[in-house]
Amino acid sequence: MKKSKGYRAIAHYYDAEYAGSDVLDNDVPFMLDHLPRKRQHVLELCCGTARASIPLAQAGHHVVGVDYDANLLELAKQKRDSVGIPESDLTLIRGDVTKLKLDQTFDFGFLIFNTLLNFTTIDEQDRLLQLTRDHLKPGGRFWVDIFFPDLSILAAPHHGHYDSATFYVPALNRSVHRTTEINRSTKHVQVQEMTFHYTWADHMGDLHHEKIDFDMTWMFPRELELLLERNGFVVERMYGNYDGSAITPDSPRIILLAKKR
Repeated sequence: MKKSKGYRAIAHYYDAEYAGSDVLDNDVPFMLDHLPRKRQHVLELCCGTARASIPLAQAGHHVVGVDYDANLLELAKQKRDSVGIPESDLTLIRGDVTKLKLDQTFDFGFLIFNTLLNFTTIDEQDRLLQLTRDHLKPGGRFWVDIFFPDLSILAAPHHGHYDSATFYVPALNRSVHRTTEINRSTKHVQVQEMTFHYTWADHMGDLHHEKIDFDMTWMFPRELELLLERNGFVVERMYGNYDGSAITPDSPRIILLAKKR
């Protein structure tokens, strides 16, 4: 089987392109409300620019964030330092989460904002979840947050110009327009081939084009629950949105809290 394409963000676009997203406005506050007030040791997998790690540390928790992308981590460190969080409270590590080997264990693990879906093979998912389990203390908990699959998107072999958005990138003084193209993979089972198309104009009015390609899988609630159980977790809670509502076929999210078995 051919290897799937991993997601590699354009670092300076990342925060700007998702600013104002309902998911990003609500996921971290929701999970903070479910964390004990007592200081916890928290592991954020695929932490990116530390969007979640920073408020977790600001709430008094000790956080370790791991990501494979050096450019995203450099921005994360700049953001951490700009708000005065010491490295001892928020440690950022470059690494592959499917090969994770940290000399410490944690009370909580986080893998949010659909990131689990970038691991498209069963082997990748098993290795990721087994290593996550191994890095949790006895009885440690693990938060996973993905979107509930949209059947209308899954039913069609191709979607062009989906989910268009325009965002401003302060660091580059640039407004960028993004559209998403989705193709059902002919190489892999249960995989969509995603392309983000970016267009921007320079000060002379000349258009520039960039794109990133990556693969993404999808999961339904029962499938996710079984995947976690086979890798040493017991599902404690499952929500359909950040208001704490129960999951239904019309829910936008699958938000799951699992306990290390």
